[in-house]
Amino acid sequence: MDIQKLIELNHLAHDGIRKFKKKRFVFDQICADIESRSKHFTGVLGARGSGKTILLKQLMEYFDQSFYISLDTVDGDLFEMLHQLHRDLGIRIFFLDEVHFYPQFEGVLKKAYDFLDVKIVFTSSVALSMRESAYDLSRRVILKMLYPFSFREYIYFTQDILKPAVTFEDIISNHADKSWMQMFPFFQKYMEGGIMPFALHEPNVPDVLDNILKTVIYKDIARAANLGVDELDKMRKMVAFIGKSAVDGMNYSSLSRNIGITKFKAEQYIDLLEKSFIIHRLFPKGTNVMREPKILMALPYRLLYSSLDVCMGGLREDFFVESMKMIGKEIFYLKNTRGAKTPDFLCPYKDDVIVCEIGGRTKGLQQFKGITIKEKVVFVDGINSQGKKRPLMMLSCCA
Repeated sequence: MDIQKLIELNHLAHDGIRKFKKKRFVFDQICADIESRSKHFTGVLGARGSGKTILLKQLMEYFDQSFYISLDTVDGDLFEMLHQLHRDLGIRIFFLDEVHFYPQFEGVLKKAYDFLDVKIVFTSSVALSMRESAYDLSRRVILKMLYPFSFREYIYFTQDILKPAVTFEDIISNHADKSWMQMFPFFQKYMEGGIMPFALHEPNVPDVLDNILKTVIYKDIARAANLGVDELDKMRKMVAFIGKSAVDGMNYSSLSRNIGITKFKAEQYIDLLEKSFIIHRLFPKGTNVMREPKILMALPYRLLYSSLDVCMGGLREDFFVESMKMIGKEIFYLKNTRGAKTPDFLCPYKDDVIVCEIGGRTKGLQQFKGITIKEKVVFVDGINSQGKKRPLMMLSCCA
């Protein structure tokens, strides 16, 4: 691709982004990274549809002497393109979109870091493990996650209301801002697909989500893992099976039996789907337990396979896991050796841990029986914050 064509595409990116006025909450953080004296580059990882391209173009519009390049349209020597644009046009900040489409991008990044006086912000829809790369990029790159909307962001973008964030500790201690309860009527719409930023402009969320899933499997994963069509078809079948099934008992063994693949293949497929932001894995806490993870889905993919009322139980757990990841909380699922009922999750809290149960409005405390851990909480639908119950919605108001 010649430089003139890149310049034309960059001008089109400027023209197209000006209609997007509001910015994701991570925008200011990345601006601060770019403006810092540190030479490090910034990588933004996130699911397809989470708004990475719009974010990158907004950053490009904000900074002078910057340049946007989408790598799914680029052929030729990327480093030479960067070098020429820097030398001839004085470009000092490059915004590189969807870098997983460019072979051995890590090598280009290292070369640019070592030989060009520029900053680079890049995005990818496939999680990149910089530390496992053939190149040592750990000191050169800071990675940031761009999740879909938190409920707080969703309220800001859809209702033009910017409410203060709460903390996990505020929620547990029941000191969170009670005015958040007035936002509950918007929560179902958020869970039904409003979590995805593209839903702001696209009313048919399921069709778009299904197309994203196909693209992730047959384009992103196919390229990253070099898998054939037969294996990709089995992977898509696996996602559908997870989406149609109950959460309990969903692990490598059940997937192996029902999809007709080995446990090794099940683990490989789940690893690729997790790196592509379709699946969440949780490992167990407990004594004498197998290390097979519990398999959940990223929001709102479960809705592709079941109606909201049918899959609400699984969707609540998906929401809990995704919300906790958004705020950087490490969580585990609880499991014992006799198959007795236990609460759902365990996570760090202050200097100890807290046990969490997820359920509907009438969810009780029965599954805490025999649990000796002091801190316990039930996250439920609605706005109940009495006793050990807390609104599930509040977990997505922290960011």
